[in-house]
Amino acid sequence: MDEIKLVCAQSIITRKTKAPCQRLSFLALVANLAYEKQIDVLWAGEDGVWHTLPATYQTNPRDDQEYWLAETELPLTADHSLPGNVEFALRYHALGAEYWDNNDGQNHSIQADSGVQLARDVPVLNLGSQRRLTDGQTLFPVTVAVDTSLEAQRVTVHWTTDDWQTTRRESCQFRRDYWNIEFLSNARNPNQYGSQIWDAQLNLEDVPNAQYKISCESKRGTLWDDNSGRNYWIRPASLKVLILNLHCYQEEHQHQKFLQIAQAINDLEIDIVCLQEVAELWNNGMGDWATNSARIINDSLDRPYQLVTDWAHLGFDRYREGVAILSRYPIAGHEARYVSGIQDPYNIHSRKAILAQVNVPFVGLINVFSAHLSWWDDGFSEQFGNLRQWARDAHTRRVKATLLCGDFNIKAGSRGYQLVVESNEYEDEFLAATRPRIFSEIFRNRVSRWEGYLDDDHRIDYVFMHNASDLRVISGGVLFTEQDYGRVSDHVGYLMTFERK
Repeated sequence: MDEIKLVCAQSIITRKTKAPCQRLSFLALVANLAYEKQIDVLWAGEDGVWHTLPATYQTNPRDDQEYWLAETELPLTADHSLPGNVEFALRYHALGAEYWDNNDGQNHSIQADSGVQLARDVPVLNLGSQRRLTDGQTLFPVTVAVDTSLEAQRVTVHWTTDDWQTTRRESCQFRRDYWNIEFLSNARNPNQYGSQIWDAQLNLEDVPNAQYKISCESKRGTLWDDNSGRNYWIRPASLKVLILNLHCYQEEHQHQKFLQIAQAINDLEIDIVCLQEVAELWNNGMGDWATNSARIINDSLDRPYQLVTDWAHLGFDRYREGVAILSRYPIAGHEARYVSGIQDPYNIHSRKAILAQVNVPFVGLINVFSAHLSWWDDGFSEQFGNLRQWARDAHTRRVKATLLCGDFNIKAGSRGYQLVVESNEYEDEFLAATRPRIFSEIFRNRVSRWEGYLDDDHRIDYVFMHNASDLRVISGGVLFTEQDYGRVSDHVGYLMTFERK
């Protein structure tokens, strides 16, 4: 296949808002050449000014292909007219090379308010970008674009909740006058490019997940959109977990950096945040809640989370230093305890961890630990052993997953990391998400001399998940770099996304 190819473009002018608004959407299919990649749409409206619109990953129909979506919404203002007719091209950066789909040098184009434009070799396409259920959602919309030249007679969603042991069928309705999903509403001429719109709703009440495919019966036979043979999956909303060491009030412009962290939590809709080197003024050992860094971050959120925190020792001669967990979801119970043999608040190797038992929708109760352990020579082995025993005791039948999160002060591949691997209980989820082949070699195949695989991996912050957990990691990324929300600490943050198995 081509390295990048246009699948679908949409141009909609909606008048539901006070001022007209034009929404542009571009779906691209790209070859999965590398994990690190950048996909953009370069576009210009009738004013001739070119813009760069970044795309985001959606799903992968095959191991070697990915769908990426770029979309924007542009209102009519006194200073800016709507884009109108749009000229555009797709650009793909990977492995130091650049690839284009620019319609053989002529660029693609789409007219204002013209609806859906399918690629010539895509006669039937599932338009719905939603793949996950929100909490409490029972009706799932499916919207299908069909090339008019097919003379479609019937469009059907075939779906199952038991891996095709039984199959349900939901007939789609052909919409002559309107399109029922919001970003396709009120288009004056939805068939200008020869695309019909069909839609249906699946009733998923009390169903944790489902999969589906779409058939289109026409005079030219039956065509399918089955996501290149993989089918489309509907799953509960994913769980996003962030870990970050806050550097104990040692940053310049500290308050602004707390606001940057809160902004990332808001923007990325992170569900659980595990913080280390959480600090508040010492105040003769009594503390000062108003200066607690986790509290400040939490109070800066659009909607504050549930917060549990505790401190372990005097940090930098003026702070009570400890750990914290922020959760969007209800915390059913929590506990803090020392995992170090030393419990002297004036000794920095006095280390506490905190446990929050979080009720996650569609998953159930999960145990989340936020920990900041000492270096190998200063007690890591003892502290990890105590943390592991505590987690084992707390992992009852009700618990669906256990996550050990935080700053473990052990480099990937080091002696301390080997201890985690050899536990046969916990696995490195960031490695699983970003370097799956190496992860398999270490945690599944147990190849000899695997430590060398991690020579270039200098992490000391981890999410270790119990291998019997009912979750799987689906992505991992680095936050609070110069490129992503800016530096806020001497550590970066690690954001991992999980879904139910």
